[in-house]
Amino acid sequence: MNFSSVVKAALAAAVLLSSAQSALAQGKTKLLWLGQASWRIESPGGKVIVIDPWLTQGPKAPAQYKDLAALGKVDLLLVTHAHVDHIGDAPAIAKMYNTVLYGPADMVTPLIFLGMIPANLGHRFNKSGSVTPLPGIKVTAVKAEHSSLLVWNNPATGKNEAHPAGEAMGYIIQMENGFKLWHMGDTGLFPDMQFIAEHYKPDLVLMPIGGNFTMDPLDAAYAARTWVKPKNVIPMHYGANPLTNGKPEDFVNAMKGSSSKVSVMTEGQTVEF
Repeated sequence: MNFSSVVKAALAAAVLLSSAQSALAQGKTKLLWLGQASWRIESPGGKVIVIDPWLTQGPKAPAQYKDLAALGKVDLLLVTHAHVDHIGDAPAIAKMYNTVLYGPADMVTPLIFLGMIPANLGHRFNKSGSVTPLPGIKVTAVKAEHSSLLVWNNPATGKNEAHPAGEAMGYIIQMENGFKLWHMGDTGLFPDMQFIAEHYKPDLVLMPIGGNFTMDPLDAAYAARTWVKPKNVIPMHYGANPLTNGKPEDFVNAMKGSSSKVSVMTEGQTVEF
């Protein structure tokens, strides 16, 4: 190959790379709501992120996703805390797809020690810690004002046991094209929401509104209007438990006058950003 051919090949490769980068930058992030705080998210680069998968026992999970194979693939698995409606099927999914489960350090440790997941499928990190589990995708753990407890059925006794599981977290997830979403997990009000929003600048916030265990619609709207001021917000974590009866219409009404776009979803619906 002569010098001219080498230059032409290099230029062609550069054009292809530039074209791919341009397509990625214009790509969309697709979010499928699976009920409660459960999401299947497809990144602009085609990677599948699953968060808090309460599916086989989740009363609001779409019927087809009672079969975990319906997820298709799972490239990244995130769990915010150990309550059953969040950890749900995460250990089973980790083993089924051979996917590492990322979560609060003191939650992942008992999962491994109790034999719920093998050590190679658990990654421990904590608030302000960042990981890059996939090329171009960055996840930062942030504060959530909540508790965490792991309930495990001991096969030797057949009885449930309660195990400490660290502290609950939320996640800032940055996609390959720079789009950022904030999955708040379960949380009550805390003023550092303003710092998190100003520092990480999420384009989309997934916000619990159910009440009792988390913010109710009015508290969530207060946080969104006063501290977070997101471009886009989707209410979640309501209606799957009689004690979490916050209503999205109350959240929408409380958000009137805000510049934030509120998208109310139904379980099984997909949206793109």
